Amino acid sequence: MKVLKVPARTIAVFVLPCLLLYVCLVFAPILVSFYTGLLQWDGITTTKTFAGLANFKEMFFHDPVFWPSVRRTLLYAVASMVEIPFCLLMAILLNRYVRKGNTLVSIYFTPVILSVVIIGQLWKTIYDPVSMGGMLNGVLISLGLDNWTHNWITEPKIAMFALYAVSLWQYFGYHLLIQYTGVQNIPDELYEAAKIDGADGFKADRYITFPLIIPIFKISIVLAFIGSLQAFDLVMVMTAGGPAHATDVISTHMYNSSFLSFKYGYGSAIASFLVILCLVFTAGINTIFNKLEKKFS
Repeated sequence: MKVLKVPARTIAVFVLPCLLLYVCLVFAPILVSFYTGLLQWDGITTTKTFAGLANFKEMFFHDPVFWPSVRRTLLYAVASMVEIPFCLLMAILLNRYVRKGNTLVSIYFTPVILSVVIIGQLWKTIYDPVSMGGMLNGVLISLGLDNWTHNWITEPKIAMFALYAVSLWQYFGYHLLIQYTGVQNIPDELYEAAKIDGADGFKADRYITFPLIIPIFKISIVLAFIGSLQAFDLVMVMTAGGPAHATDVISTHMYNSSFLSFKYGYGSAIASFLVILCLVFTAGINTIFNKLEKKFS
């Protein structure tokens, strides 16, 4: 096969504009955020005091809200991955037994295209007490499960779990679509050959579907995990981090510190930590899945 040799100057002409744009829009703000994290600054006045690592020391050792918010964010990220194996199983069943699986996947995808503000307000109404017309508590009472009723987003012990449930509901169709597309792209000839050799049903999935779907599965895991680390909008709409910081995640704590407490430098330090956290977990997930791909290749 002939390889078309393209001069390096030509490659530079086409790549350089995009590279410069990417650096300006992605890397430059990150570097600015790291620098701002070294300042004592309210974000409004021109008085900026270089404080070195003082903001990071306060964040790691003296902030009572920071580490609980990190724990909640990581739990949010882990919880977001729970549904992905179920999405894969459902994608396999839809592809194998349902003729118009695309229609069902489109229906499940509907919450993804809705505004987070609409979803947040919808679920706040569902979680409301019965006296305010809350549907969930009403259904539990009608089933005789009165002891299961709660003030779902105002009780500190369960408010975060209520948010996890909404996030799982919202993105189920998104991950189902990714898995379904991956399963559909596996050639039927492989399954037919496996059937001749006596491997059918879930036995064929063990040796064909799962190894070939690993790259798609990885994409879904990375999107779910990293997206959840940056969770912000749904939490702000439904609880704004309350009650009493019970649903504060890293992003909301960063927002409250920067724009409500006027500690912009401190908020930038939290943002820097979040960037590092995303990079570390992305690298970790890629490493794990690269090993899995080599094992099953």
